[in-house]
Amino acid sequence: MIAPQPAAESAPVVLQVLPALETGGVERGTVDIAQAVVEAGWTALVASRGGPMVREIERAGGMHIELPVDSKNPLTMWRNVERLAELVHERRVDILHARSRAPAWSALAAARRTGVAFVTTFHGNYADGNPLKHWYNSVMARGDRVIAISRFIAEQLETRYGVDPARIRIIERGVDTRLFDPAAVSARRVIQLATQWRLPDDRPVVMLPGRLTRWKGQSVLIEALARIEQHGGLRCVLVGSDQGRSAYRTELENEIARHGLGDTVQIVGHCRDMAAAYMLADVVVSASIEAEAFGRVIAEAQAMGRPVIASDHGAARETVIPGVTGWLVPPGDASALAGALREALAIDGATRAQLASRAIQHVRDNFTRELMCNRTLAVYREVLAERQRAVP
Repeated sequence: MIAPQPAAESAPVVLQVLPALETGGVERGTVDIAQAVVEAGWTALVASRGGPMVREIERAGGMHIELPVDSKNPLTMWRNVERLAELVHERRVDILHARSRAPAWSALAAARRTGVAFVTTFHGNYADGNPLKHWYNSVMARGDRVIAISRFIAEQLETRYGVDPARIRIIERGVDTRLFDPAAVSARRVIQLATQWRLPDDRPVVMLPGRLTRWKGQSVLIEALARIEQHGGLRCVLVGSDQGRSAYRTELENEIARHGLGDTVQIVGHCRDMAAAYMLADVVVSASIEAEAFGRVIAEAQAMGRPVIASDHGAARETVIPGVTGWLVPPGDASALAGALREALAIDGATRAQLASRAIQHVRDNFTRELMCNRTLAVYREVLAERQRAVP
């Protein structure tokens, strides 16, 4: 439960701004916070280009305002400053919360113009190899409070962007443990998905969930499977949309064929029921070759009691306890990944049950939706109290 709060004489209004409401962790977090804001007796507004998840904002009791805040066109971004400033005045917004860089530039200018609190969530491990890119990313470090989704990101904020630690609040991404709970997934859902994917009953399943993009490391897993002598007795499922990256999908299909893994590895596209998908997996892999800012898949899989293997960098070092809830391997090292797969697939039933219990408890203690929402609302209250103290 999100901690209920008595409604103020004038309940605060929070406006979250992000590019779109299509699908993904940023979008899911936006919906969760909108619902928490409403449950606290406040008003939740969300501005974006729109998308299928708008319905979820509205079901949560929030209001969506369609604006072209996904645009990186400087003229459109400047016009968005006007639109957001007008929205702040019309809806009596108290907090502008930006979740992505292009809309954050407009939101920052609107917040300065209107005098409302400005909060950012630093969601990504952004590349900043040149001064222009570094400056563009830096808007996410300019909030009155800057929410980092892991200690890894908090350290980047301090070292790369010089953010005073007093302005940083670490709030990890939250798993909805009502949905990601082994006891909540019916056998019918699991059987339906296994039938759809044509998974045999007698072969262990290795699963890598994640959109088809090179840095997610699908090719590293394919190479690792080619090094496992008994790969013919496995089934590997790559779960995720190519989001228009058809050339990369073709490249993966060619790698699968080249290694003779056509009967082992299948690409199944986007899945709407990831809780059931995890139940089909004997091992869940996150083979990212670039560091994850948080790594939602790793947390979700552990919440479902699945053994996880993740690349040993970024926030995976915070979400996986090696030897307790899973394994960490050097990023891009197919040989090490193959070794971890052999070990994970060889554990007996009793060991697997113990690992599952520890993994589930680890997530419920540290990475739940409730923790994320309550901590975010605490940040909102903090910046509002700070503003009130500044009023003469």
